[in-house]
Amino acid sequence: MRSRVVERFKFEAAHAVSIDGQTEEIHGHTFRLEVSVEGPLKDGYVIDFLQLRAIVEEVIKKLDHRNLNGLFDNPTTENVALWIAGEVEKRLPEGVKLHRLVLWEGDENGVEFEF
Repeated sequence: MRSRVVERFKFEAAHAVSIDGQTEEIHGHTFRLEVSVEGPLKDGYVIDFLQLRAIVEEVIKKLDHRNLNGLFDNPTTENVALWIAGEVEKRLPEGVKLHRLVLWEGDENGVEFEF
């Protein structure tokens, strides 16, 4: 049996993505993030919701209300999501691993990674 914990977050940020050599105008989004981790049940839980929330909030506070072009060469939603994934993975306790991460750029466009 696999056990997973899922948490949702949101943050505000701006970016100007370069696609096929053309850079968009800078614009902002409300990004919505879903993080799913998995691991064995220990005393009836995988990870305390509050612990996972603190881990992810520590990561996304570096992005919130920022111009993402100052942090990434090309701040596509994919690149931002992969960065978040790497930062979250570094902070997870032993035995808990990142399973899935979804980052929505507004209400309609998103990327999903499974690990």
